[in-house]
Amino acid sequence: MTPELTALVLAALLQMVQLVLYAAVANRDLGPGYTMSARDRPPSRSLSTLAGRLGRAHDNHIEGLLLFAVAALVVAVADRSTALTAACAWTYLAARVLYIPAYALGWRPGRSLIWGVGWIATGVMLVTVLL
Repeated sequence: MTPELTALVLAALLQMVQLVLYAAVANRDLGPGYTMSARDRPPSRSLSTLAGRLGRAHDNHIEGLLLFAVAALVVAVADRSTALTAACAWTYLAARVLYIPAYALGWRPGRSLIWGVGWIATGVMLVTVLL
């Protein structure tokens, strides 16, 4: 397996971990009675700031993971894996790992800078395949 595909699998597992983190905090905030219901009505309690941030970080990873998956898969299918694309893949993954506490703890402007590093790494992978 290429390093890019390995990073993709790990990024997908990170997505699962993020969902568990968010769900744990949301269950604490809203109670399992609501979170295990059909959620036909709005909750009687609000999510905490932490739960909201974890939820938004999770949603952001879903968006970023789509582009990264395209990049990693195209690199692998085109047999264009290089030291640069591998470094970009690991950079993307590291940025996503760091993004979770950066968002949860409200690091400004760190959160945006970390996001940008992952986005640029993905873009470099995509452009590299075309060259």
